[in-house]
Amino acid sequence: MSLNLSLEFFPPKTPEGVEKLRAVRARLYPLKPEFCSVTFGAGGSTQDGTLDTVREIVGEGMRGVPHLSCIGQTAESIRERLATYRAAGVRRIVALRGDLPSGYGSGGEFRYASDLVAFIRAETGDHFKLAVAAYPEIHPQAKSPDADLDAFAAKVRAGANVGITQYFFNPDAYFRYRDELKARGVDVPVLPGIMPITNSTQLLRFSDSCGAEVPRWIRARLQAFGDDAAAIRDFGADVVAALCERLRAGGAPGFHFYTLNQANGTLEVCRRLGWATPA
Repeated sequence: MSLNLSLEFFPPKTPEGVEKLRAVRARLYPLKPEFCSVTFGAGGSTQDGTLDTVREIVGEGMRGVPHLSCIGQTAESIRERLATYRAAGVRRIVALRGDLPSGYGSGGEFRYASDLVAFIRAETGDHFKLAVAAYPEIHPQAKSPDADLDAFAAKVRAGANVGITQYFFNPDAYFRYRDELKARGVDVPVLPGIMPITNSTQLLRFSDSCGAEVPRWIRARLQAFGDDAAAIRDFGADVVAALCERLRAGGAPGFHFYTLNQANGTLEVCRRLGWATPA
Protein backbone atom coordinates (compact mmCIF):
# COMPACT_ATOMS: atom_id res chain seq x y z
CA MET A 1 0.00 0.00 0.00
CA SER A 2 1.45 3.37 -1.01
CA LEU A 3 -0.80 5.19 1.44
CA ASN A 4 0.76 6.57 4.61
CA LEU A 5 -1.66 4.99 7.07
CA SER A 6 -1.06 4.98 10.82
CA LEU A 7 -2.93 3.70 13.86
CA GLU A 8 -3.44 4.98 17.40
CA PHE A 9 -4.00 2.86 20.52
CA PHE A 10 -4.31 3.57 24.24
CA PRO A 11 -2.51 1.58 26.97
CA PRO A 12 -4.72 -1.20 28.38
CA LYS A 13 -5.32 -1.12 32.14
CA THR A 14 -5.99 -4.83 32.73
CA PRO A 15 -4.35 -8.12 31.68
CA GLU A 16 -7.50 -8.87 29.67
CA GLY A 17 -7.14 -5.54 27.91
CA VAL A 18 -3.52 -6.31 27.07
CA GLU A 19 -4.50 -9.62 25.47
CA LYS A 20 -7.38 -8.03 23.59
CA LEU A 21 -5.15 -5.29 22.17
CA ARG A 22 -2.61 -7.86 20.98
CA ALA A 23 -5.39 -9.56 19.00
CA VAL A 24 -6.60 -6.20 17.64
CA ARG A 25 -3.11 -5.26 16.47
CA ALA A 26 -2.70 -8.64 14.75
CA ARG A 27 -5.87 -7.94 12.76
CA LEU A 28 -4.78 -4.42 11.82
CA TYR A 29 -1.13 -5.07 10.91
CA PRO A 30 -2.05 -6.34 7.40
CA LEU A 31 -2.90 -2.70 6.66
CA LYS A 32 0.88 -2.14 6.81
CA PRO A 33 0.75 0.93 9.07
CA GLU A 34 3.60 3.40 8.80
CA PHE A 35 3.57 3.58 12.60
CA CYS A 36 1.43 2.79 15.62
CA SER A 37 1.14 5.49 18.27
CA VAL A 38 0.24 4.93 21.92
CA THR A 39 -1.38 7.62 24.06
CA PHE A 40 -0.05 9.06 27.32
CA GLY A 41 -2.56 9.88 30.08
CA ALA A 42 -3.17 13.24 31.76
CA GLY A 43 -0.04 14.30 33.60
CA GLY A 44 1.66 11.14 32.34
CA SER A 45 -0.73 8.94 34.32
CA THR A 46 -0.38 5.99 31.92
CA GLN A 47 3.29 6.43 31.06
CA ASP A 48 4.34 2.94 32.16
CA GLY A 49 1.51 1.40 30.14
CA THR A 50 2.53 3.55 27.19
CA LEU A 51 6.09 2.25 27.38
CA ASP A 52 5.01 -1.37 27.78
CA THR A 53 2.67 -1.16 24.79
CA VAL A 54 5.26 0.58 22.63
CA ARG A 55 7.82 -2.10 23.49
CA GLU A 56 5.37 -4.80 22.43
CA ILE A 57 4.69 -3.05 19.12
CA VAL A 58 8.42 -2.68 18.43
CA GLY A 59 8.86 -6.35 19.31
CA GLU A 60 6.17 -7.20 16.75
CA GLY A 61 8.25 -5.57 14.04
CA MET A 62 6.30 -2.31 13.80
CA ARG A 63 7.24 1.30 14.56
CA GLY A 64 5.95 2.02 18.05
CA VAL A 65 5.48 5.73 18.67
CA PRO A 66 4.80 6.94 22.22
CA HIS A 67 2.81 10.05 22.97
CA LEU A 68 4.67 12.28 25.41
CA SER A 69 2.84 15.10 27.21
CA CYS A 70 4.78 17.75 29.08
CA ILE A 71 2.23 19.40 31.36
CA GLY A 72 2.96 18.51 34.97
CA GLN A 73 6.41 17.18 34.02
CA THR A 74 9.91 18.37 34.92
CA ALA A 75 12.85 18.67 32.58
CA GLU A 76 14.50 15.77 34.39
CA SER A 77 11.44 13.51 34.10
CA ILE A 78 11.24 14.22 30.36
CA ARG A 79 14.98 13.66 30.00
CA GLU A 80 14.67 10.26 31.68
CA ARG A 81 11.69 9.34 29.51
CA LEU A 82 13.60 10.24 26.34
CA ALA A 83 16.53 8.06 27.43
CA THR A 84 14.16 5.17 28.08
CA TYR A 85 12.55 5.54 24.66
CA ARG A 86 15.95 5.67 22.94
CA ALA A 87 16.98 2.49 24.74
CA ALA A 88 13.75 0.82 23.59
CA GLY A 89 14.54 1.54 19.94
CA VAL A 90 11.98 4.33 19.53
CA ARG A 91 12.71 6.84 16.74
CA ARG A 92 9.46 8.81 16.70
CA ILE A 93 7.47 10.63 19.36
CA VAL A 94 4.12 12.44 19.39
CA ALA A 95 4.94 15.55 21.45
CA LEU A 96 1.96 17.12 23.22
CA ARG A 97 1.16 19.66 25.88
CA GLY A 98 -1.45 17.38 27.44
CA ASP A 99 -3.82 18.03 30.34
CA LEU A 100 -3.32 18.02 34.08
CA PRO A 101 -5.21 15.29 35.90
CA SER A 102 -7.89 16.50 38.25
CA GLY A 103 -6.55 17.71 41.56
CA TYR A 104 -3.01 18.05 40.21
CA GLY A 105 -1.47 21.16 41.68
CA SER A 106 1.38 22.28 39.41
CA GLY A 107 1.78 22.65 35.68
CA GLY A 108 5.44 21.64 35.80
CA GLU A 109 8.29 23.24 33.86
CA PHE A 110 6.67 23.30 30.40
CA ARG A 111 3.78 25.51 29.32
CA TYR A 112 3.34 24.62 25.67
CA ALA A 113 4.00 21.72 23.31
CA SER A 114 6.46 23.97 21.45
CA ASP A 115 8.53 24.09 24.67
CA LEU A 116 8.59 20.29 24.73
CA VAL A 117 9.58 20.06 21.05
CA ALA A 118 12.42 22.55 21.59
CA PHE A 119 13.60 20.62 24.67
CA ILE A 120 13.62 17.29 22.81
CA ARG A 121 15.61 18.82 19.98
CA ALA A 122 18.11 20.38 22.40
CA GLU A 123 18.52 17.08 24.27
CA THR A 124 18.52 14.59 21.40
CA GLY A 125 19.17 16.48 18.18
CA ASP A 126 17.54 14.78 15.21
CA HIS A 127 17.30 11.32 16.80
CA PHE A 128 13.49 11.48 16.99
CA LYS A 129 11.00 12.35 14.29
CA LEU A 130 8.47 14.54 16.11
CA ALA A 131 4.74 14.68 15.44
CA VAL A 132 2.52 17.33 17.04
CA ALA A 133 -1.21 17.95 17.33
CA ALA A 134 -3.14 20.05 14.81
CA TYR A 135 -6.69 21.41 15.06
CA PRO A 136 -8.51 22.12 11.77
CA GLU A 137 -11.61 23.15 13.76
CA ILE A 138 -9.56 25.21 16.24
CA HIS A 139 -8.36 24.08 19.66
CA PRO A 140 -11.14 24.60 22.23
CA GLN A 141 -8.81 26.74 24.38
CA ALA A 142 -7.40 28.85 21.54
CA LYS A 143 -7.92 32.61 21.85
CA SER A 144 -8.64 32.88 18.11
CA PRO A 145 -8.20 30.95 14.85
CA ASP A 146 -5.04 32.95 14.11
CA ALA A 147 -3.62 32.21 17.55
CA ASP A 148 -4.23 28.50 16.98
CA LEU A 149 -2.44 28.57 13.62
CA ASP A 150 0.42 30.50 15.21
CA ALA A 151 0.68 27.84 17.94
CA PHE A 152 1.11 25.11 15.34
CA ALA A 153 3.66 27.22 13.46
CA ALA A 154 5.60 27.66 16.72
CA LYS A 155 5.79 23.88 17.15
CA VAL A 156 7.17 23.51 13.64
CA ARG A 157 9.73 26.28 14.19
CA ALA A 158 10.80 24.46 17.36
CA GLY A 159 11.52 21.32 15.33
CA ALA A 160 8.30 19.35 14.69
CA ASN A 161 8.31 17.26 11.51
CA VAL A 162 4.64 16.43 11.02
CA GLY A 163 1.18 17.28 12.34
CA ILE A 164 -1.63 14.88 13.27
CA THR A 165 -5.07 16.43 13.47
CA GLN A 166 -7.89 16.06 15.91
CA TYR A 167 -10.55 14.00 14.16
CA PHE A 168 -13.12 15.85 12.08
CA PHE A 169 -15.89 15.11 9.59
CA ASN A 170 -15.75 18.30 7.49
CA PRO A 171 -12.97 17.99 4.89
CA ASP A 172 -13.18 21.68 4.02
CA ALA A 173 -11.99 22.53 7.54
CA TYR A 174 -8.86 20.43 6.90
CA PHE A 175 -8.15 21.94 3.49
CA ARG A 176 -8.57 25.50 4.76
CA TYR A 177 -6.31 24.77 7.75
CA ARG A 178 -3.63 23.31 5.47
CA ASP A 179 -3.83 26.30 3.11
CA GLU A 180 -3.65 28.83 5.95
CA LEU A 181 -0.57 27.09 7.34
CA LYS A 182 1.10 27.20 3.92
CA ALA A 183 0.29 30.91 3.71
CA ARG A 184 2.31 31.29 6.93
CA GLY A 185 5.22 29.41 5.38
CA VAL A 186 4.46 26.21 7.31
CA ASP A 187 4.69 23.29 4.91
CA VAL A 188 5.16 20.11 6.99
CA PRO A 189 2.79 17.21 6.27
CA VAL A 190 -0.43 17.31 8.30
CA LEU A 191 -2.05 13.88 8.65
CA PRO A 192 -5.85 13.91 9.02
CA GLY A 193 -7.02 12.14 12.16
CA ILE A 194 -9.79 9.68 11.28
CA MET A 195 -12.36 8.47 13.81
CA PRO A 196 -14.37 5.43 12.70
CA ILE A 197 -18.05 5.70 13.67
CA THR A 198 -19.16 2.53 15.45
CA ASN A 199 -21.11 3.80 18.48
CA SER A 200 -23.18 6.97 18.27
CA THR A 201 -23.40 7.65 22.01
CA GLN A 202 -19.66 7.30 22.45
CA LEU A 203 -18.88 9.44 19.40
CA LEU A 204 -21.18 12.27 20.41
CA ARG A 205 -19.84 12.25 23.98
CA PHE A 206 -16.21 12.33 22.78
CA SER A 207 -16.97 15.07 20.28
CA ASP A 208 -18.78 17.30 22.74
CA SER A 209 -15.91 16.98 25.23
CA CYS A 210 -13.05 17.67 22.81
CA GLY A 211 -14.64 20.25 20.53
CA ALA A 212 -14.81 18.11 17.37
CA GLU A 213 -17.84 19.09 15.30
CA VAL A 214 -20.26 16.36 14.25
CA PRO A 215 -22.26 17.89 11.36
CA ARG A 216 -25.96 18.16 12.08
CA TRP A 217 -26.93 15.74 9.32
CA ILE A 218 -24.63 13.04 10.71
CA ARG A 219 -25.81 13.64 14.27
CA ALA A 220 -29.47 13.47 13.22
CA ARG A 221 -29.01 10.24 11.25
CA LEU A 222 -27.16 8.58 14.13
CA GLN A 223 -29.86 9.57 16.58
CA ALA A 224 -32.56 8.31 14.20
CA PHE A 225 -30.98 4.83 14.18
CA GLY A 226 -31.61 4.54 17.92
CA ASP A 227 -30.25 1.20 19.18
CA ASP A 228 -29.74 -0.31 15.73
CA ALA A 229 -26.01 -0.99 16.11
CA ALA A 230 -25.63 -2.61 12.68
CA ALA A 231 -27.21 0.39 10.92
CA ILE A 232 -24.97 2.78 12.85
CA ARG A 233 -21.85 0.81 11.87
CA ASP A 234 -22.87 0.60 8.21
CA PHE A 235 -23.76 4.29 7.97
CA GLY A 236 -20.63 5.26 9.88
CA ALA A 237 -18.34 3.27 7.58
CA ASP A 238 -19.91 4.91 4.52
CA VAL A 239 -19.50 8.41 6.00
CA VAL A 240 -15.88 7.93 7.04
CA ALA A 241 -14.89 6.19 3.80
CA ALA A 242 -16.37 9.09 1.80
CA LEU A 243 -14.42 11.52 4.00
CA CYS A 244 -11.17 9.65 3.33
CA GLU A 245 -11.85 9.62 -0.42
CA ARG A 246 -12.39 13.38 -0.40
CA LEU A 247 -9.24 13.94 1.62
CA ARG A 248 -7.18 11.68 -0.63
CA ALA A 249 -8.47 13.45 -3.75
CA GLY A 250 -7.51 16.77 -2.14
CA GLY A 251 -3.92 15.67 -1.54
CA ALA A 252 -3.93 14.56 2.10
CA PRO A 253 -0.52 12.97 2.82
CA GLY A 254 -1.95 10.03 4.80
CA PHE A 255 -4.49 8.98 7.41
CA HIS A 256 -4.14 8.48 11.16
CA PHE A 257 -6.87 6.19 12.50
CA TYR A 258 -8.05 6.55 16.09
CA THR A 259 -8.83 2.89 16.68
CA LEU A 260 -10.05 3.10 20.30
CA ASN A 261 -8.36 -0.33 20.65
CA GLN A 262 -10.90 -1.86 18.27
CA ALA A 263 -10.26 -3.38 14.83
CA ASN A 264 -13.65 -3.61 13.14
CA GLY A 265 -14.35 0.09 12.58
CA THR A 266 -11.00 0.84 10.96
CA LEU A 267 -11.05 -2.37 8.89
CA GLU A 268 -14.57 -1.70 7.59
CA VAL A 269 -13.63 1.79 6.40
CA CYS A 270 -10.49 0.43 4.75
CA ARG A 271 -12.44 -2.37 3.05
CA ARG A 272 -14.83 0.15 1.52
CA LEU A 273 -11.84 2.05 0.17
CA GLY A 274 -10.16 -1.06 -1.19
CA TRP A 275 -7.29 -0.79 1.30
CA ALA A 276 -8.13 -4.02 3.16
CA THR A 277 -9.20 -7.48 2.07
CA PRO A 278 -12.96 -8.05 2.39
CA ALA A 279 -13.91 -10.21 5.38
